[in-house]
Formats: sequence, structure tokens, C-alpha cells
Amino acid sequence: MLREFKEFAMRGNVVDMAVGIIIGAAFGSIVSSLVADILMPPIGLLFGNVDFSNLFLVLKSGKVAGPYAALADAKAAGAVTINYGVFVNAVISFVIVAFAVFLLIRAVNQLKRQEAAPPPAPTTKACPYCVSTISITATRCGHCTSELRPA
Repeated sequence: MLREFKEFAMRGNVVDMAVGIIIGAAFGSIVSSLVADILMPPIGLLFGNVDFSNLFLVLKSGKVAGPYAALADAKAAGAVTINYGVFVNAVISFVIVAFAVFLLIRAVNQLKRQEAAPPPAPTTKACPYCVSTISITATRCGHCTSELRPA
């Protein structure tokens, strides 16, 4: 059983998948930072100096009654909240990741198109005497009956 597991784990596809998952996790943290630290501050500024990560709706106040200045304050008080600002950040992160994957797949597809198979070998040729189309293996033209030299 241990030998079978080793064979499974060492297959090329499994190792490639593991590398992809690790790179994907690292890419996810980069995208999260991009959204939270670079994209959302200017977008929040455009919407009137709003910090999207602090947009929330209080369903039930916690030990300390609201209003709460930030989501962290509401959580510290034990309030029950709907964190729609965090959801907006997650949606923007998803769109960025989906677009990056789209660009990657598009580039791979373009590379595949460039590596198209060579055209098939010709199956016909022109008769040197009457210029009719004949089979490439023909030794006599079917139109003018001329004898053809072997290629």
C-alpha cells in the first residue's frame, strides 16, 4: 500500500498539481493585498472617503452598545454584523483572479494555435505534359496517356 501511494504521489500530474496549488495560494495572497492595499483606497476615495472593509450592518449590538466606528470595534464588542464591505473586497479579488486566469489560458491557447500541425503531404501532382491533376503515385497520365518518370 505504501508503494502504491508513493507511485501515485510521484506521478508527474500530481506533482504539477501540487506546484500549481502552492503557486495559486501565493498568487491569492498577492491579489488580496493588491485589492485591499492598492485598489480599494482610491476606489473608496472616489466614493467619498469610504473604507470598504469597514462597511457593515449591525444586526444585534454586543456587550457595548453601538454605534461602532469600525468593524473591529463591533467584533470586539461581540456584535452580530453583516460585513458587506468585506464581501465587496472578495468580489473584486475574484474578478481580478478570474481575469488573470483568462489571460493565462488565452496565452496558452495562442501558443497552441501557433504550433499547428504541418500541412499534410500532397496526394496529387500535375502532369508535366498536359498539366492535368493526377495521383502522386501515377506512372501514366490518365488524360494524355503520357508515361511519367518515377519521382
